[in-house]
Amino acid sequence: METAEDYREAVLSQQWWEKRSFVGCDFTEADLRGLRTQGCTFDQCDFTKTDFEGSRHEASAFRSCTFDRSVLAGTRWSSCSMLGSSFVDCRFQKIAFTECDLSLVSLSKARLSKVDLGGLRLREANLLDADLTGADLRGADLTGARLAGAKLEGADLRGARLDANGLVQANLSGVHVDTETAIAYAAAHGLVIH
Repeated sequence: METAEDYREAVLSQQWWEKRSFVGCDFTEADLRGLRTQGCTFDQCDFTKTDFEGSRHEASAFRSCTFDRSVLAGTRWSSCSMLGSSFVDCRFQKIAFTECDLSLVSLSKARLSKVDLGGLRLREANLLDADLTGADLRGADLTGARLAGAKLEGADLRGARLDANGLVQANLSGVHVDTETAIAYAAAHGLVIH
């Protein structure tokens, strides 16, 4: 286990890390392009201005980490946990998440237009003012997510799980939903359905 190690501005690109553990480490402005992780854990690590472009992560956990102005373009995340992590002004172009847990993440004001978030766990995520225009959220678990001010026009929410609070907060104008979500939306807004 590596605790409070300083990796600021380190060049660690194209490496393969397996079952490594990092706690409170500082990766500020590190070059992690093309990095591959499998079964690694990162707890309370700082990835401010870190370049992850083209990296691949499988069954790794990034818990309560800070991603501030990080480059996440072209990254692939499979069966990863991002529990409680914070993303501020990051670049998400061509990012791919598969079976990931983004519970309690902060994606406030994130630019996630047309990003595939289908099937992800986004329970209690902070999506305030996030741009989710045209995003694929089919089958996503948005229970408890904060959606006030989120831009959802053209997003696909078929099969997604939203609670009454999320349905009241979210502006679902122009959003693709299934019948079950439409009925729940109507009920959340006080309609009596017979």
